[in-house]
Amino acid sequence: MSTTLDADVQAEIRIEDVEYQRQAGRALLARLYRPAGTGPFPAVVQVHGGAWVSKDRSDNAFIAKALAESGMLVASIDFRMPPEAPYPASLADINLAVRWLKARARTYGSRPDRLGLFGTSSGGHQALLAAMRPDDPRYAALPLPEAPRVDARVAFVISGWGVLDPLLRYHLAKQAGNAELVQHHHAFWGDEATMSEGSPPAILDRGEKVFLPPALLFGGDADEWVPVETMRRLADGWQKAGGRVELQLYPNQGHGFMTGKPDAPYARPAIERMKAFIRQIASFPPARD
Repeated sequence: MSTTLDADVQAEIRIEDVEYQRQAGRALLARLYRPAGTGPFPAVVQVHGGAWVSKDRSDNAFIAKALAESGMLVASIDFRMPPEAPYPASLADINLAVRWLKARARTYGSRPDRLGLFGTSSGGHQALLAAMRPDDPRYAALPLPEAPRVDARVAFVISGWGVLDPLLRYHLAKQAGNAELVQHHHAFWGDEATMSEGSPPAILDRGEKVFLPPALLFGGDADEWVPVETMRRLADGWQKAGGRVELQLYPNQGHGFMTGKPDAPYARPAIERMKAFIRQIASFPPARD
């Protein structure tokens, strides 16, 4: 089932909401940003932020539109969150969304082997976690009957100001006296052991066997919740484990430096950096910029 959002149809892209799964009788939607033309286009599943407990598929709409207008298919997804469902329910939804879009990639003008993940803040964390553990039984628990053999491995992953180490951010929030943020951690993770279990840099430090697609990490070098040392720790661990990774830091920028701010100083450079990375990985030439 899909609904075209007529008010949002533009000359270069078509935007529509599509149901990608149903939970307890409730539809979970993906907002598709579809480029004009026949493709094949790179494809991106976008995972919204919101400290794991808030926001929806409309988050980062200006980024999704910018990618689509340059010839990339974007699916921004809703997923289950507390209080409805804590970790790992959202990871199961993201895993299913990847498989769902891969199964329909050619219908939407893409190819299943050219699909990646992108997220910001807590979404940047979950995009990395989903990319690293595509075959985790907890994450792959939701069936896709029409395409049972499609897996959730992605061609690339991009994390913008991702909360890379949830346990560290939890301790920083406690030190700062941010009771609301501490409660968000409790609602999603439950306890500190689970925060560590779901921490990408800790996963690599532990030597877990994971899937490592090419990754782009970016954020501000003044991020109050994700220190530069943490970004470099993850990048170093990714590379040492045999993965390709690029780290882009934007000077004097804090957490969420372009959240809802298309005119933020580094918004355009960050989006252009994403486009270049995706085109390079997906082996597509520049288009319509």
